[in-house]
Amino acid sequence: MDSEPSILLVEDNEDDIDLTLHALNKSHLANDVIIARNGREALDYLQSAKKNQDAMPVLVLLDLRLPVIDGLHVLRAIRADERTRELPVLVMTASRDDADRLQSQLYGASGFMVKPGDYDQLMRAVKKLGLYWSVAKPPGPVPHPGLSERLGLFCRYACAA
Repeated sequence: MDSEPSILLVEDNEDDIDLTLHALNKSHLANDVIIARNGREALDYLQSAKKNQDAMPVLVLLDLRLPVIDGLHVLRAIRADERTRELPVLVMTASRDDADRLQSQLYGASGFMVKPGDYDQLMRAVKKLGLYWSVAKPPGPVPHPGLSERLGLFCRYACAA
């Protein structure tokens, strides 16, 4: 495992994954990105990362509407474990429901963002994300044979299925 800090993107929508990766790349947030497509994959990845602290992401971008285990359950599990309790978790959801925002705050989300409706808005939001979290690193060549590469980012899936 590369020692560069990673971002865990927990998202089941392929279009949202691609847009987020593209926005991260364009914003020079070239951190490694681990993709979990449901809450179970996210929790499994974090469980394995706890055994190897170098694998622990520096940030989790968490959708709420996920298959298998929903995002609020993932957030509660992260906050319930002392080894992940301080992990920054930004909820990124299409939901404009005030109850989702309130529950995210109550369960300890570090931030809450309604997914923008267009690409330009997403780009602005990701740039703010980079400034806020300060996880940016200079982009560079990232060839990793056998792993998915998308838009210049080192990207792999939490579940190899």
